[in-house]
Amino acid sequence: MSQYDNVSVVREANIYFDGKVTSRSIYFQDGSRKTLGIMLPGEYEFNTDEKELMEIISGELDVLLPGADWQHIKGGEQFEVPAQSRFQLKITKITDYCCNFIKDE
Repeated sequence: MSQYDNVSVVREANIYFDGKVTSRSIYFQDGSRKTLGIMLPGEYEFNTDEKELMEIISGELDVLLPGADWQHIKGGEQFEVPAQSRFQLKITKITDYCCNFIKDE
């Protein structure tokens, strides 16, 4: 999906790692949340409370998920991050992404 309709956008940016990773939160009418952002080349470690589906719109990165080996991901691909976990990223090209927060039922 290239466009989201009928959403609320939080005006203030989420800024991490001295501005090398930024995003904006969007909320849908059903209460679900996504963030849309940009990551500049570098190495980062994140933790998450909720399960996440990371869609890579453009760019390239390597991801180290819990209990897995490094994986190379490029634009048009995605990966899932388990809830209550930490993961590492090595961004090799400017990366445009959409993070979908998934509530387990």
